Amino acid sequence: MSKNEQAQSNPKDLFSVYQQNVDKFFNGIRTSVPQYHQAITNVQQEFIQAYENIADSTLSLQKQFAKKAGIAANIPEATIKVMQDTTEEIVKATSIQNQVTLATIDATQQNIKTFNDNAKSFAELNRNILQSWISAFTTKNN
Repeated sequence: MSKNEQAQSNPKDLFSVYQQNVDKFFNGIRTSVPQYHQAITNVQQEFIQAYENIADSTLSLQKQFAKKAGIAANIPEATIKVMQDTTEEIVKATSIQNQVTLATIDATQQNIKTFNDNAKSFAELNRNILQSWISAFTTKNN
C-alpha cells in the first residue's frame, strides 16, 4: 500500500494524519531547494563580478597613477615569466580544489543514497520480523 493509499484509508487514523503531515513537511522542503540553489548561484555570481570589478578598478587606478607620476612600468622578462607561471599554478591548484570538492559532494550524495537504500531494506526486514511475530502470537492464541 502506498503512502497516499495509507493516508486516504482513514483520514482520522493517527498514522494517516502523521503521514499527511510528514508528506506536507518534505514537499515544502523540496519546493524550496531550487530557490536556495538559485539564490546561492546568484550570490556567487555577484561576488565574482564584484571581486573582478575591484581588481580591474584597482589596476586601472594604479596604471593611471604610475603614468601621471612618471613611474616606469617596464619589468624584466624574468619577472613577467614568474608572474605568468605563478598565475598558471594558482589556476591549476584552484581547478584541482574544485575537482576534489565536486568529488566530495558526489561521494556524499552517493553515501546518502546508499544510506537511504539501506534504510528501506532495514524497514522491510523489520516489517517481515514484525509480521512473523504477529503470525506466531496469533496462531498460539487461536
